[in-house]
Amino acid sequence: MATKAAPKLARTIAIAASAVAVLLAGAGSSAQSLGARETIQSVQRALERLPYYGVFDYMAFNVDRGAVTLTGYAYHGSLRQAAESATRQTSGVDEVANRIELLPPSQHDDRIRWATFYRIYTDAFLSRYAPGGPDQVRREIYDSRRFPGMHQPLGVYAIHIVVRNGRTTLFGVVDNDGDRQIAEVRAREVTGVFSVDNEIVVAGKEGRTASR
Repeated sequence: MATKAAPKLARTIAIAASAVAVLLAGAGSSAQSLGARETIQSVQRALERLPYYGVFDYMAFNVDRGAVTLTGYAYHGSLRQAAESATRQTSGVDEVANRIELLPPSQHDDRIRWATFYRIYTDAFLSRYAPGGPDQVRREIYDSRRFPGMHQPLGVYAIHIVVRNGRTTLFGVVDNDGDRQIAEVRAREVTGVFSVDNEIVVAGKEGRTASR
């Protein structure tokens, strides 16, 4: 069984970071490399502090010297704007390109989001990744019915659920390959979903798609 470390890993991958040029290509001095690493860490911390980053969002960023490119998906436009503002105020950042996509409003997509959220986070093996466990998941679903289209679960969720035009993409980090596969199975069980793309990585193997 997983330990309490699993939730701590969530945003480590949920906000994925990579650095080009200085870090990956090995160019420049060690001082430059240290500066790039510090910039990455500063941007990470700034994005992690955003209060409205939830399970239906996903963010990643790339650092090339002082230029930061934000990518991912935002359920509400306020997150997209807040992410850019927080990044611009970060030490070591000279310019910001905001390529976070605002997900279009859709009742069909919302139904898929919540159904996927329920199936994944109440699963016997995956519920440990939900802050507060299955009972909190049920409370979130109750609130969503009271305020349709205005609410999403916030907090440190290991698996992020992005739905666009009936197509689901799963992002995040889990403890093992079995959990990764179960999450995909649960997402595919949702009625009306057209496709499921599984971008979840396993802890310790995240360097394949992101480093942080």
